Amino acid sequence: MIQAPDLPPWAALIVALLVLLGAGITLIGSLGLLRLKSFYERAHAPTLGSTMGTGCIVAGSMLCFSVLQSRPLVHELLIIAFMAVTTPITLMLLARASLYRDRTEGSELVPAQDAKRVTQPE
Repeated sequence: MIQAPDLPPWAALIVALLVLLGAGITLIGSLGLLRLKSFYERAHAPTLGSTMGTGCIVAGSMLCFSVLQSRPLVHELLIIAFMAVTTPITLMLLARASLYRDRTEGSELVPAQDAKRVTQPE
């Protein structure tokens, strides 16, 4: 039960481009994970890659199944919303945990926490 022959050529081209773009962005994020040295540098690339890559792939899926079923399918918007919300939050939690660990171990790679950050009137 393959529905690909029922997809118009213009939609098939756009869907293919979106899926390939999403896969390429995710691949670039994965290469950033391999290539960068420290945890703080490595954390950013896969986060952007997974969010933007998933967004492009889900947009292609929305277009494909909306054209095939002749009605807009928007339940994929939940996937985009969950990825857009959970991925950055996970990055922030991991980065803060790593920063806390590095500061408690006395690592020289991160600056010490400044206790006088609150501005006091002079």
